[in-house]
Amino acid sequence: MEDSSRRKFLQNAGLASLVSISPLAAEPERVSELFIHHVLFYLKDPNNAQDEAKLLEGLKKLAKVPQIQYVNIGKPASTSRSVIVRDYTFSWMCFFKNIIEEELYQTHPIHDEFRKDYAHLWEKVVIYDSVGPKKVS
Repeated sequence: MEDSSRRKFLQNAGLASLVSISPLAAEPERVSELFIHHVLFYLKDPNNAQDEAKLLEGLKKLAKVPQIQYVNIGKPASTSRSVIVRDYTFSWMCFFKNIIEEELYQTHPIHDEFRKDYAHLWEKVVIYDSVGPKKVS
């Protein structure tokens, strides 16, 4: 079996196993919903350019997790309305086909390595997870 075919087979087998043991298997509508994972990172030392560069390095590595469909690494915009939160260092927003893909991301070795190697840089994270239809009519 060719290496790429074997890898694809193993990924599909892993996904099939997760679906079979997941409580989500009984909720097919949730498997078809787009999953968005949005994290705001707050550095311990927000004025430290080296820490900021290091966290950005880590986020770029994290973006290589194969389950991610789209990722955006952002900084606070210069907008200034009272309802806008601008006190974070980085915004990390990624899109997944469904919640199962996001669960695979949460346990992926790249994600585990990211937390292990970079968590010492932030004082807190705020996470917003949301689901919705893949297309809005």
